[in-house]
Amino acid sequence: MRPLLLLPSPAAPWVADALDGMDVEPCTYRRLPAAADLDATRATVALVDAAGVSAAGVPALESLAGVAALVWTGQPACRATASLLSGEIADDAPPEARRVQLRAALRHATALAQARDGAARESQLRQDLAELAEVGVALSTERDLHALLDLILSQARRLTTSDAGSIYLVEHGPRGSDARSLRFMLSQNSTLPDLALDDFAVPIDHSSLAGHAAAAGEPLVIDDVTRLPASVPYRQNRSFDERLHYWTKSVLVIPMKTHRGEVVGVLQLLNRKRSVRAMLHTARDASREVIPFDERSVAVVSALAAQAAVAIENSTLYESIERLFEGFVAASAAAIEARDPATRGHSARVAQLAVRTAESLQAAAGGPYAGTRFSREQLRELRYAALLHDFGKVAVREQLLVKEKKLHPAAFERVRSRFAYLHQAAELAYERARADFLLACGRARYAEAAEELERQRQRRHAELDGYLNAVLAANEPTRVTEASFEELQRIAAITYMAPDGTEQPLITGEELRALSVRRGNLDECERREIESHVLHTHRFLEQIPWTAELRGVPAIALGHHEKLDGTGYPRGVRAADIPLLTRIITVADIFDALTATDRPYKAAMPSDYALAVLRSEAEAGMLDAELVELFAAARPWERREEARPRTSGSCARVVAPAPVNDATRVRSSR
Repeated sequence: MRPLLLLPSPAAPWVADALDGMDVEPCTYRRLPAAADLDATRATVALVDAAGVSAAGVPALESLAGVAALVWTGQPACRATASLLSGEIADDAPPEARRVQLRAALRHATALAQARDGAARESQLRQDLAELAEVGVALSTERDLHALLDLILSQARRLTTSDAGSIYLVEHGPRGSDARSLRFMLSQNSTLPDLALDDFAVPIDHSSLAGHAAAAGEPLVIDDVTRLPASVPYRQNRSFDERLHYWTKSVLVIPMKTHRGEVVGVLQLLNRKRSVRAMLHTARDASREVIPFDERSVAVVSALAAQAAVAIENSTLYESIERLFEGFVAASAAAIEARDPATRGHSARVAQLAVRTAESLQAAAGGPYAGTRFSREQLRELRYAALLHDFGKVAVREQLLVKEKKLHPAAFERVRSRFAYLHQAAELAYERARADFLLACGRARYAEAAEELERQRQRRHAELDGYLNAVLAANEPTRVTEASFEELQRIAAITYMAPDGTEQPLITGEELRALSVRRGNLDECERREIESHVLHTHRFLEQIPWTAELRGVPAIALGHHEKLDGTGYPRGVRAADIPLLTRIITVADIFDALTATDRPYKAAMPSDYALAVLRSEAEAGMLDAELVELFAAARPWERREEARPRTSGSCARVVAPAPVNDATRVRSSR
């Protein structure tokens, strides 16, 4: 840009001769221009005289001296202005002296412009560094990949006043293949804010702008993409502009490379604008508003791209860790279900119910949980704890997990075999008595004796059937009444002669102990073993190197069988020591256990009846009453029921809400 020489009008006659051979742009003025009216980046020399200074004032001259070299002409300058001047030219000065003064003033003006430019660059650099540091902090804290990409593109466009932009990520081919491509991930466009583009991929080669930048690993700066020289291998895909009536002109494509030099994606910016508010609806708009990307734009976006590459790499790594955890949790849940087929799907359903309950709880308008909020990480903690809350069952004997009645199947078959033997023995005794009578008495009075023997046979069979029916009734996992318990005691006192000639009890002491369980189908030892699954779960989860965001999973899972009144297990803690996320799992766990259709030891309970059980336990101080009501209002199981219909007819056996007693609680804990 040529230096500017400002001359008072009319210009002195010697000026033309003094400027001979100088490459300047002369411009006359009637009144000294204000400093703000001059281009601060252009070297400017102003010839001033007493009349001009008098008209403008000394303050204006002081301001002008900051952006232009001032040369006094005419009478000697006064003291007030002398310090502001870069030179003086007297009316009677020889031509060579005038020329020397003007050249010196031009050098001074050039130095002033360069100093201002340097100061402006330094200020811009400080601002860019501050903004990049701020962006870097934002990038380092964002874990979600899509949100991260949106942030990267938004900041790149803001720093360069770009109208539009897009991001591509490198996509690798099948395992073992070296094939790579660029997958389109995101676009933004101020002129077309509602633009939605289909998913696509471009090869990493030199045929496209993005592919070329990724293949070369270097920035691609294009001032006008519509005028690409024939010598370059890449071309812009014009179908986008033609289809949407958009006018792409200046383009900046920056590869996003990690510290190892690996390209992880491409950041493409379109149409750097003079004004960030400008819209490019027409070709005329683009011609007037779009400017090339300068060196600063390239430097700033390159620095941002380097930060973005690291953030993307970290986000991808974090997602890989999440997928690893997801796979591990899914495999663990599958292991639980393989061990305990009776509860197949239970862990997944509890996790779904728990998360939906937590999400609904955040919307509570009143009550103690109004304003409660869970972070994404807390919801993940909740889901993982719910999915793994029963993992400790892998350490519990399988025969306990699948136990349907009070007696194990093998034990019950022994009881059945014993009664079958006694029925056979009754038949044999009947036949032997008939034969003995015939041998002793012949046919005299045989008919009368045979009738009595038949009555004895039937009484014995009825007696044995009565005993067996009592055992069958006691074997069901229901509450044992006092009368039933006394009946079992009486039966246990009965003995019979075994085939080996020894006297044996009709039911053994071990069988009597199992059948006498007052609630549920587990005796005290079995119940303690089942309950130990919570501690096994906790010990297992404690050994996992959870990330900082998930370190609460073991503690959340540990308390899912605790009750607010201290009657739960394994620690018997009270409300103050039971966190909210654990309480949510407890409610979801009990509800699913009560409504599950696949439990062999109990009938499925309709959801409204299950809610009645939950409310009864809440009234008894065992469950969080407010949480139970929020659960009932949210009805998080309804979407689950739509996704997986219940088995037809499985609820037909339940005709009334089950009473809230110890038997109900034990069954629900299974």
